[in-house]
Amino acid sequence: MDHTSPSHHVFDKPLLRREMRRKRRALSPLQQKNAAQRLKSTLTLSPLFNSSQHIAIYLANDGEIDPVLLITKLWKSKKRCYLPMLHPTKKNCLWFYLYTPKTILKKNKFGIYEPSIKNKIRLSPWALNLVLFPLVAFDSQGGRLGMGGGFYDRTFEFTQTDKSKAIGSRTRLYGLAHHFQQLESIPVEKWDIPLQGIATDKQLFLTHK
Repeated sequence: MDHTSPSHHVFDKPLLRREMRRKRRALSPLQQKNAAQRLKSTLTLSPLFNSSQHIAIYLANDGEIDPVLLITKLWKSKKRCYLPMLHPTKKNCLWFYLYTPKTILKKNKFGIYEPSIKNKIRLSPWALNLVLFPLVAFDSQGGRLGMGGGFYDRTFEFTQTDKSKAIGSRTRLYGLAHHFQQLESIPVEKWDIPLQGIATDKQLFLTHK
């Protein structure tokens, strides 16, 4: 398969997902630790990261690049950190709960830790300043491949469709990934919410204003 000029006919998303996930899971604990340290260095160079007060983040799973050091940094700098939780009624949508060292976590149906419903403080997606979420693959123009559920696209579709919220909102989305997950080009679907940036263990790509 030629990744340099994929089309909708030859771009095999399920195959790419399997291959990239296999590569992520093959990383040693030391490689993941080093990647996490370099990711922190990359993102702390971002003015957007430094100026944001309400930041959504994730707990690494399935070999994803680990933002654990960023979480520690957010706590130390008195910023507010939020974790996604599967919406209890809306399919493939997310809620965001405040995450502190005291937050009660439980595993969801995918085996991923998320805040328990017992946690009290929830923030609307449009009130978040910056959302950091994992990618399976990406290109430097902002094209991306996720796990296929469309959770972030559905949750943040207001940035494209609801102009009243979009104008009042300064929510920005950054994808996080290991640098080897970069491809030459990924087809953009009409439902893909644009990213403002992608951060890896080597580089920060700024894609949309």
